[in-house]
Amino acid sequence: MPEPKTSPVPLVSVERRDDGVALVTLENPKVNALSTEVLRQLFGVAERLTDEPPGAVVVTGGDRVFAAGADIDEFGGPEEARAIGDLFLRALNALADIPRATIAAVNGVALGGGCELALACDFRVASDRARFGQPEILLGIIPGGGATQRLPRLIGPARAKDLIFTGRQVGAEEALAMGLVDEVVAPGHVLARAIERAAALAAGPVVAHGLAKRAVDRGLDITLNGGLDLEQQLFVQVFGTEDARTGVESFRTDGPGKATFAGR
Repeated sequence: MPEPKTSPVPLVSVERRDDGVALVTLENPKVNALSTEVLRQLFGVAERLTDEPPGAVVVTGGDRVFAAGADIDEFGGPEEARAIGDLFLRALNALADIPRATIAAVNGVALGGGCELALACDFRVASDRARFGQPEILLGIIPGGGATQRLPRLIGPARAKDLIFTGRQVGAEEALAMGLVDEVVAPGHVLARAIERAAALAAGPVVAHGLAKRAVDRGLDITLNGGLDLEQQLFVQVFGTEDARTGVESFRTDGPGKATFAGR
């Protein structure tokens, strides 16, 4: 497949903040549908954030709609489905592979591809009016942006099948209870809370965050022994960082939790 091309109209913006957080915002009126162009731009953003990682990443959308699913107007037959699925796979995998902590700030509805976008992040902060769901079955189809794989890994296969088979939506409190979201806050405070969490992480040993993330995510896809071997490789690798030397020396002289990390 040819490399994604970007539109002159920005539909996904990135703000690199002074606190080390990169704020990624979907801007596709009216409901932030994940059109093929949005997915291409999201892929490009994720690639840039991987090449030049910030301290942490927050992904957000609209006030009422975090992100709707795929653009239904682009649906057709199997060939169109193959192209759309490929873009979803590439864009959301690229987001998931950013070697830093990623947090979805969900202030409204996250359905279909929008829910899958949130699932591709490491953490999810939601407002108490947010709703999540995979309603593809109501169209006679199945999710194509990762929900059949990421959702059961997050909340277990039975709960994932319930959401996927029925297409029902869950509110923020139920999503919190099942582990779909990590924190629920009042509307209007979601983005600030997500940025607060991200900034705290960005002040830490961010290279170690990336290595730990790789160990967890890749370890889930291989055997236990393979995952333990991977952990050992990354454990050795992290000791080559400046932050590891700083952290160990700080522990020796001042005790735990006193180190100031450079992110290198």
